[in-house]
Amino acid sequence: MNVAMTGGDGFLGWHVRCALREQNVVAGDIPVGSFFDAGQARGAIDGAQRFIHLAGVNRGTDEEVAEGNRLFAEQAAGILRTVDNPPATVVYANSIQSSLDNTYGKAKAEASEILRRAADAIGAQFIDISFPNLFGEHGRPFYNSVVATFCHILSEGGSPQVIEDRELTLLHAQNAADLLIGNAPLATMDELTAQETVTGLRERIAWMAAEYSYGEIPDVSTRFNRDLFNTYRSYAPTLTTGIPLTVHSDGRGTFFEIMRSGGGQSQSSFSVTNPGFRRGDHFHRRKIERFVVLSGQATMTLRKYGTEERVFIDVTGDTPVAVDMPTMWTHAITNTGNKPLYTAFWINELYDPTHPDTIPEVA
Repeated sequence: MNVAMTGGDGFLGWHVRCALREQNVVAGDIPVGSFFDAGQARGAIDGAQRFIHLAGVNRGTDEEVAEGNRLFAEQAAGILRTVDNPPATVVYANSIQSSLDNTYGKAKAEASEILRRAADAIGAQFIDISFPNLFGEHGRPFYNSVVATFCHILSEGGSPQVIEDRELTLLHAQNAADLLIGNAPLATMDELTAQETVTGLRERIAWMAAEYSYGEIPDVSTRFNRDLFNTYRSYAPTLTTGIPLTVHSDGRGTFFEIMRSGGGQSQSSFSVTNPGFRRGDHFHRRKIERFVVLSGQATMTLRKYGTEERVFIDVTGDTPVAVDMPTMWTHAITNTGNKPLYTAFWINELYDPTHPDTIPEVA
């Protein structure tokens, strides 16, 4: 599959690129607005099977919101009409607000109509997906979603306040990405969403933050809890430090707990890695994975997908720590000592070879 998209550097765009990478697809990104280059856009769209329009303006004055969404759609539509080999499918990331009588809703509806007319002109299928409240890893606090705001405040030890309590319809960004790229049928949208009040959301995330402050994994047996916990972990300070484990020593030797989980399936494993060798170099979209070095010396390397942002954590069996691999960060462990490295692994689900959720990528 060859894919072109706008908004690839945004919150949802990054999640879409992570989902496409699982299929070994790198999308051609098209800057819009003042960075728009017709030649570059034409090269990205010409020959693509699917074009996804994500770019939009949801903050600013009424004029900025209206003009920005219209301009981005017109720039994309103009290129769609001129390429020699247009995409067979045009997908628009719309909002449930498009049916409302406000500036943002009307701007999203107008952009949809602009793209629909372009798709009709080139004989492409037009898919308009009206998303509810999106949340997910690395969303911008006070901007992308209330989930991002709550996670950010709680990760810094604060107490988020509920200004207006109401029920929200929530969709994780990886589920949105699957809908956009065609991995999930549109008819499954309702199955993928979750209902929660703002107060309930705050209490749920606060409970997860409290459990995780002790290194414990909360009950992630439901899809919503798992996605919400993975989102919280992307803000937690343990991303760069690991979680210290309490070692109990006596005449017999030492003992320490590796894992406590609140519920759901899980799988444990163990590896021996020879000096100088490396394991991993992959990432997960949804799995929660914990590494604990039992004996030896190693460096864990984590890299946020699509960036050069890296974290290096030196670990040793003499001072054991638990390192939880953040979703959509590619990771690897290298034996940096002169003895075999003994490592224990825990993951929150049983391995399914038909859906491995293990995407090769160098850390």
